[in-house]
Amino acid sequence: MKEQENRPQGRLRGPMGGPGSMGGIVEKPKNFKATWGRLIVYCKNDMPTVIIALVLAAAGMVLQIVGPDQLKKITSEIMKGLPAMVNGQPTAGAIDFEAVKNIAFLLVGLYAASAVLSFIQGYMMATVTQKISRNLRTDISRKINRLPLKYFDQVSYGDVLSRVTNDVDTIGTTTNQSVGGIVTAVTMFFGSAIMMFYNNWLMALTAIGANIIGFALLSVIMMKSQKYFVRQQNDLGAANGHVEEIYSGHNVVKAYNGGKEAKRVFEEINQSLFVSGWKSQFMSGMMMPLMNFIGNFGYVSVCVVGAALTMNGTVSFAVIVAFMIYIRLFTQPLSQIAQAFQNLQRTAAASERVFGFLDEEEMAGEDQKARQLTDVRGNVEFRHVKFGYTPDQTVIHDFSAAIRAGQKVAIVGPTGAGKTTMVNLLMRFYELDGGEILLDGVPVSQTPRANVHEQFGMVLQDAWLFEGTIRENIVYCRQGVTDEQVADACKAVGLHHFIRTLPYGYDTPLNDKANLSQGQKQLVTIARTILQDAPMLILDEATSSVDTRTELLIQEAMDKLTQGRTSFIIAHRLSTIKNADLILVMKDGDIIESGTHKELLGQGGFYADLYHSQFEPAA
Repeated sequence: MKEQENRPQGRLRGPMGGPGSMGGIVEKPKNFKATWGRLIVYCKNDMPTVIIALVLAAAGMVLQIVGPDQLKKITSEIMKGLPAMVNGQPTAGAIDFEAVKNIAFLLVGLYAASAVLSFIQGYMMATVTQKISRNLRTDISRKINRLPLKYFDQVSYGDVLSRVTNDVDTIGTTTNQSVGGIVTAVTMFFGSAIMMFYNNWLMALTAIGANIIGFALLSVIMMKSQKYFVRQQNDLGAANGHVEEIYSGHNVVKAYNGGKEAKRVFEEINQSLFVSGWKSQFMSGMMMPLMNFIGNFGYVSVCVVGAALTMNGTVSFAVIVAFMIYIRLFTQPLSQIAQAFQNLQRTAAASERVFGFLDEEEMAGEDQKARQLTDVRGNVEFRHVKFGYTPDQTVIHDFSAAIRAGQKVAIVGPTGAGKTTMVNLLMRFYELDGGEILLDGVPVSQTPRANVHEQFGMVLQDAWLFEGTIRENIVYCRQGVTDEQVADACKAVGLHHFIRTLPYGYDTPLNDKANLSQGQKQLVTIARTILQDAPMLILDEATSSVDTRTELLIQEAMDKLTQGRTSFIIAHRLSTIKNADLILVMKDGDIIESGTHKELLGQGGFYADLYHSQFEPAA
């Protein structure tokens, strides 16, 4: 269905769109905490598993933190057994290797247990995060089916695809990397701090003082970089939208020499993505070298203080050995936390876009609509229908018409008159602003949309085929269809012989590289409609993409198909509607003439002018 002239254009489609328009609805940065709070609420069913995984991660890290203390004991045992100097003479020593062996085995056991706990935690978090990604994709897929068509009139398809793919992948990947990493880093940080105070409070204060500056700089970088992560996700969606549209309209771009303009627009989007990506990555990349410097500074400070205390006999060499490990464990979490928060920022930016899509206004629910259309005869009545794609742009002003069951009704008029819009309203693709439409006396607004759709077979201007075999494309969603029925439908449109000449016949796969002409694709969609056998038909320029001979064959098939069925035919070729039972002539959203072909020609009005302009000059 087209009629794009009447639809609101939230952005320019094709190569002439700009960076801001190509991305659809651009979200403003929201509160970081609020976004993460909503993500946690969304994952509430999985939170017990997450909590268990985080407890295991913390427990594994505690076991690692205890390790250096055991290493201190090994060093003490070795120091006890080394020869000592008494009155300038060395004394014999003996190392208690049994004690060293027991401590070593205990240390190995601690590290092994820590590794096992970390493995279990990693497995659980990977499972949960991928489950969250799957649920988000499922919710987005369901959301798409509940969104009104007016949403897609304003938003780039590529932007929607980016939310399903890039943003959801970002949420799954970064959540897996960041949440567990923060827990282990925090546990390591506080655990090592406690153990340092346990060994020597002065050296512990030295280490903490040297790293305070790291926390301050980390906080500043985090606050400054968040907006760039949000902008990067939006720019990525804009780039996807532009590329998708230029690729789908590649022939048009080539025909109109729009390559330079398309390239210019892409360069603008790409430059914006480069800037946002560079700033976000640069600021996050500053964290690692900065934290390394702070860590090394803390390491040197502790070494100097520890050496002085050792010379004074305040601490033993074993404490120094343990402290060298603890200071590394204490400074390492800073860089890990920085990396984890960087991932959390990406997650928040992606979550804003995904939840923004899930928050879009949906079509009204229909659970309360129990009225069903059954055994539809095909009586259709339009009563003072009023509609506009936007509140300030009325397309249909006051449309009224009554169609009897079995009539073939043609709707003609200039581009933008509202022809396709009327069919969209009949199918309940959009909701009316006023008036009502009745099928067999039942207002369509009182029946579920799916029930209304079941009553119509449709052939549109654009031949839509999905990736699958010819048979699958023709059968599409119907159950229990036999090969004979598929062949009969193709014979009716003159497609059977061509399909039999293909290497795999009806099992020939169709994809972007399928060697079918536009007319042949249209024939496949017409065969699909014939097989559906719905009580009413909608033909929107069904023969616009076929040659004259094929048009005659299709017209004959349609004449048979429309017998006994109410049919709505939108046509610009007036030769295809001469035998229509009723012709409705529309202009500016209203019916200005109605009657048969002969009657309208006799009136010498707007329809007669249209007809004569196509075939012969008016007398």
